[in-house]
Amino acid sequence: MDQVVIITGGSSGLGRCTAALFARQGWRVGLIARGAAGLAAAAAEVVAAGGMTAIAVADVMDSRGLTAAAAAIEQALGPADVWINAAGNGVYGRFTDVPEAEFRQVTEVTYLGTVNGTRVALALMRPRGLGTIVNVCSGVVFHGLPLMTSYSGAKAAVRAFGQALRIELAFERSRLRISTVFPPAVNTPFFNHAISHMGWPARPVPPVYQPDVVARGIYMAAMTGRAEMTISGTVACFALMSRIAPVLTGAVIRRLGVDGHLTRDAAADHGASPTVFAPSDEPSAVHGAFGRRARRWSTQMGLRRLYGRLAGSRG
Repeated sequence: MDQVVIITGGSSGLGRCTAALFARQGWRVGLIARGAAGLAAAAAEVVAAGGMTAIAVADVMDSRGLTAAAAAIEQALGPADVWINAAGNGVYGRFTDVPEAEFRQVTEVTYLGTVNGTRVALALMRPRGLGTIVNVCSGVVFHGLPLMTSYSGAKAAVRAFGQALRIELAFERSRLRISTVFPPAVNTPFFNHAISHMGWPARPVPPVYQPDVVARGIYMAAMTGRAEMTISGTVACFALMSRIAPVLTGAVIRRLGVDGHLTRDAAADHGASPTVFAPSDEPSAVHGAFGRRARRWSTQMGLRRLYGRLAGSRG
């Protein structure tokens, strides 16, 4: 039987891009998201890539709904070998300008949604004693970004959660694997879907990468079960700099100012469609509005894939 992956947040951006990649590798792909229109579009893309798919509408904040969605997908596709928590959202603005309800929503979807997804995945995988859970985190865990206080805090919690759970599984001598990946800024509709309190829409902080680069990193994490993995040399350098020179790192981030986080492009403003509290009625895309200078390749990821092939050939 073909292997099965279940992806939350699979209707757009990184989740949708990763779904198509798994399909091209011969996997059966289960997709979970809030919006039916986005799920249908993502499912069509999986089929076009040669994969078999099943979809389920559920909110990652609803544990019961998420459990039912996962059960339905497993009934259609078979037992899940990999579970990817890719759901997340964002609000941009100074901390004191962000309403409490919005801050809470970002925290619950981005952090507790990952926790809920992990709980459901463990319930599915534990009886079989095998499986890999990949939590899509962010480079902001190495140094939080201003105007993204809710998102930075939620992603930092995702990392710590994964670290703690990984040790608990080691106590049990479990073969289940928890992998946390740290992508760079990515050209996805995330920024169109975010709420901005800055007067203009948010934008990714350069350098920006295409989602295909990150999808390959997520796939690599799923295959290797590596505990933590930076995706791109940009994030690897950021993590190192934050560790050895935190004061300098903070100074560099301050130089971005407010303008470093927003775009004054009227087209981006016109395309803004916040989905923090409700899904869009229209299907979302994989790529965002910032692709003109987005990088399509990561040397670091290329070297990792090469090392993996060489190691495999020696084995």
